[in-house]
Amino acid sequence: MPNIKSAKKRVKVNEAKALRNKAVKSDLKTALKKAALAVENNAEDKEAVVKAAVKKVDMACSKGIIHKNNAARKKSALAKSLAK
Repeated sequence: MPNIKSAKKRVKVNEAKALRNKAVKSDLKTALKKAALAVENNAEDKEAVVKAAVKKVDMACSKGIIHKNNAARKKSALAKSLAK
């Protein structure tokens, strides 16, 4: 445990950020799984589900949780699976 006041604050801030990042990443994974399932089962609302997943990918990228190339790769894979 740190003794310096600023170091104590850093620990608290880092824990809060880690929780927030984990929540965003979890939402992203869930959205991607739902999109893949919707496309696989040829659901009626598959376009809407894929659009929501792309939005989650963009949000995660803008927050710096995933790299922009990773986001582009995920979006490309979603679009490709939707087009099939």
